[in-house]
Amino acid sequence: MRADSPITESVPVVDIAPFLNGDAAEKHAVARAVAKVCEETGFLIVSGHGIAEPVLDAAFTTSRAFFDRDQRDKDRWHPQGPARQRGYHALATRGLANTLDKSVPPDLRETVFLGPIDDHRAHYASLPEATTAYAENIYPDAPAEFSPALTALYRAYERLSSDLLRIFATALDLPEDAFAAKMDRHFSILSSHHYPPLSEPPEAGQLRTGAHTDFGAFTILAMTDALGGLEVLSPRGDWLPVAPPEGALVVNLGDMMARWTNDRWKSTLHRVVNPDRLGAWESRRQSIGFFAHPNFDAAIDCIATCLGPGEDPRYPPITTGGHIAMKIAKSHAA
Repeated sequence: MRADSPITESVPVVDIAPFLNGDAAEKHAVARAVAKVCEETGFLIVSGHGIAEPVLDAAFTTSRAFFDRDQRDKDRWHPQGPARQRGYHALATRGLANTLDKSVPPDLRETVFLGPIDDHRAHYASLPEATTAYAENIYPDAPAEFSPALTALYRAYERLSSDLLRIFATALDLPEDAFAAKMDRHFSILSSHHYPPLSEPPEAGQLRTGAHTDFGAFTILAMTDALGGLEVLSPRGDWLPVAPPEGALVVNLGDMMARWTNDRWKSTLHRVVNPDRLGAWESRRQSIGFFAHPNFDAAIDCIATCLGPGEDPRYPPITTGGHIAMKIAKSHAA
């Protein structure tokens, strides 16, 4: 385990295997390392996470095969109606920088979204506003391996998210299962992103993904290596490239975790920059992320251990569903 790389030089790497497999002392050592990074930047790289390489490889391979299909065929899998985080979304149709009330051109990526695999619609039948959060998934019919490959990775990310929440709880001086009741009907999103080589110059200010913070509790991200990649804003104000070692995953905190911890832990700006050689084949990039969204009706309010003497919560309570709906509405580019 190591978390000693200053964020001004690189994104720290933490081996979480000792927490998953070790004794109490090893668990607390990992939790302390994670807490340090979460307080400084909220961006880390994790190894020892337990997701098998073939599971990740299959998801990347089948996603790439789908993105290589004809545009008209891909557009068939765009959602109809208000369920915006399902199915296929074409290049330059969403803009994440807009969630921070910026006015910039939409992002230069195309995406397939999956929502929860488990069906919780009956539980939320009395909350019509939860309908889109638990909408049915839209699975392209080709390649044939698409649905099983992406579903398998969703389940693997789901298991890892539970492990990370146990680490976070320990790091916040809470019982290890403190977040479990908030995640038993989660509506987390898996998103498979494709950043193709560009055939024409971008508009002024247009990036592969505009600078933003993530909406949910935290994000898990796997990525391919290519020109034009992920960058995180350091505490001193410069942009640092994020390049995990082979087999490692990026984990970054989202806005909900910042609210839970009264900003003790950081939800940090990040972006995906354009390559220097726009049309170069080496600029083709993929990433597959898991955005951990707690139960739709879970309260996002200040955790007691994050409130110092005489300190007031910086944010009013809000539900997960209310927070996500607001962000999604801003990110959608007409």
